[in-house]
Amino acid sequence: MSARPNVSPAPPAKRKATTLSTLAEKKALGEPIVMVTAYDYPSAQVAEEAAVDLVLVGDSGAMTVLGYPSTVPVSIDEMLMLCAAARRGLSTPMLIGDLPFGSYEVSNEQAIATAQRFVKEAGCDAVKLERGGVSAERAKAIVDAGIPVMGHVGLTPQTATALGGYRSQGRTAERALEVLDDALALQEAGCFAIVFEAVPSEFTELVMPRLAIPVIGIGAGPSTDGQVLVFHDLLGIYDGHAARFVKRYGNVRQAMIDGVSAFAAEVRERRYPEPDHGYTMAPDEVARLKDALTHSERTKA
Repeated sequence: MSARPNVSPAPPAKRKATTLSTLAEKKALGEPIVMVTAYDYPSAQVAEEAAVDLVLVGDSGAMTVLGYPSTVPVSIDEMLMLCAAARRGLSTPMLIGDLPFGSYEVSNEQAIATAQRFVKEAGCDAVKLERGGVSAERAKAIVDAGIPVMGHVGLTPQTATALGGYRSQGRTAERALEVLDDALALQEAGCFAIVFEAVPSEFTELVMPRLAIPVIGIGAGPSTDGQVLVFHDLLGIYDGHAARFVKRYGNVRQAMIDGVSAFAAEVRERRYPEPDHGYTMAPDEVARLKDALTHSERTKA
């Protein structure tokens, strides 16, 4: 699915766009799938230039961008704003919007209406929802309405409190089977892919043969079909707690602090701006301006 006419157009594509067929082909060929989160135009542009396959506007943006203490408070309108901004920076990765807590659980009708807004108003190619159970029914309803859905099992941040906090899931055989049941239910519902978050590597390796759709891991070991990390975590922008599975590929936050601190110091020491940072007037115009100001002062006197 593509952006609708009322959505600002994305920049021209430089390579072939990622589609559902692309993802299925990558799984069949054993080619790893790369997914990152993005929440605005600049981060989407970075994802585009880095040639990732999937961009998720995750509800993690509630914490990394909007400053909420968890993902729960973020609203539909806030998520739509973030998705629309990311859309404007993307051409080739598939854009997936996270359905926020409380926007799809009540009924199939609510789930479809919310998903439609993400496609029509923000230009998302697909949506993502958490958990199995009733969520699998909601996923099927959305898929039947013509919108691709990505599932999410294991640690599901929207219901982390019910799961005992932000901790690994599926660490006992019984709980592992429950996570697998959720994943199979989402697959049966028609999801095109599933995120496995914070589950044991051994579990992932054992259940991967049972899943026909791509599995994207985040703290789920190396056996998945692809991997995802939060943009602000992998680049070292977010100052909050980093999960065990996060690998820092940069320290952007410190670079930003250093840059702003250097600017502040130069302003206070009157070393910025330098002559090269300003604009000039022709000497004759300066003379005319001086004459005009002098005349104005005399007139007032």
